Amino acid sequence: MGNAPGTSLEELSACESHQWYRKFMTECPSGQLTFYEFKKFFGLKNLSESSNEYVTTMFKTFDMNDDGCIDFMEYVAALSLVLKGGVQQKLRWYFKLYDVDGSGCIDRDELLLIFKAIRAINGTEQEVSAEEFTDMVFDKIDLNGDGVLSLDEFMDGIQADEVLLKMLTQTLDLTHIVKKIYSEISSEQQVT
Repeated sequence: MGNAPGTSLEELSACESHQWYRKFMTECPSGQLTFYEFKKFFGLKNLSESSNEYVTTMFKTFDMNDDGCIDFMEYVAALSLVLKGGVQQKLRWYFKLYDVDGSGCIDRDELLLIFKAIRAINGTEQEVSAEEFTDMVFDKIDLNGDGVLSLDEFMDGIQADEVLLKMLTQTLDLTHIVKKIYSEISSEQQVT
C-alpha cells in the first residue's frame, strides 16, 4: 500500500475531492457501497472462495461502523490510508485484515489464507510461496513460540525486519486500485 507517484492527500484539492465524491455517487447513488457494489467497483469477479473471503474481510475493515455498507467518509478514510498512511497505520490495518476471526491474534492458518487470496487477486508470481512466507513470518516474529501473533508482536516484528516489511507492503499495495479510479475520473472529465 505504498504511495502512488505524485499523489498525497495534500494534493487532493477541493475540485478533486468533488470528483472523488462524484465518482462515488455515480457508482453508489444511494451513498452506501454494498459488498456486491464494492466488488463491482474494483472489478473483482469470478473469485475463488478464499479470494472472496479476503475481499469480504477487506470490505469489513473499511466498513468502520459495521453497518454492512461503506459510506463516503469510510471511502475517504480508506483512500487516506492508501495514499498517505504511515507504516504504523498500515501495519494496524494489515493486522486487522489478517485477523479473520477477530480474536485479536493472527494464527498461521489466517495468515496463509489471506496471503494466498491476495496473491490470487493480484495475479502476480512471487519468489516466495505463501507457505514459505507464512513460515518466515512466524519463525522471525513469533518470539514466544505460541503459534499466534499479537498486535504488538506483529507490529514490532514486521517493523524490525526490512525484508518482511517490504514483502508485506508490496503484496498489499493497493495503489493500482487508486490509479484505476483516478483514470476513470480523468476519463469522465474528458467526456463532460
